[in-house]
Amino acid sequence: MITRRQLLEGFTAGLAVCCVGPRAAQALGGPLPALDEPAPDFSLDGVPGPRSLGDFSGRWLVLYFYPRDFTEGCTIEARGFQRDLETFHAAGAEVVGISADSADSHAEFCGSEALAYPLLSDPGGAVSRRYGSWMAPFSQRHTFLIDPQGMLRQLWVGVRPLGHSQEVLAALRERQLRS
Repeated sequence: MITRRQLLEGFTAGLAVCCVGPRAAQALGGPLPALDEPAPDFSLDGVPGPRSLGDFSGRWLVLYFYPRDFTEGCTIEARGFQRDLETFHAAGAEVVGISADSADSHAEFCGSEALAYPLLSDPGGAVSRRYGSWMAPFSQRHTFLIDPQGMLRQLWVGVRPLGHSQEVLAALRERQLRS
């Protein structure tokens, strides 16, 4: 079990995760889904339209949660994924962002930042809760790497936006080399 001091040190370093038991982990946003298990299902409206987990079957999926459109950190993170989008696609991966913002807000954000990947709206946080990424009224900055069979293979919590896309891309490449 992690000590209170370790938790505080991890929190201040942006690593807001603590162990609850031998296999369970919890982030500030709630219980995290287990690695090497099926990713929690989702079906949400967004831009360019509704998407569900099943829509990405047969491809790797980078599913990232973020607090709000048009904020500094979220914009930096979104731009990073957009910059690397062709490389993700070449590696057989899709990128999808989720926040509590409305589909209209996502449309404006995609337009202003020229984002060419889906942003999904989770206004009540139902999907964010399933991924341990909800602290009302916002999704927390977490990222999940899901394999082509829908299994959760890697997760990041307390994400630092700058350079995060490159970090995820490196992990994806490493996973693909192992499989």
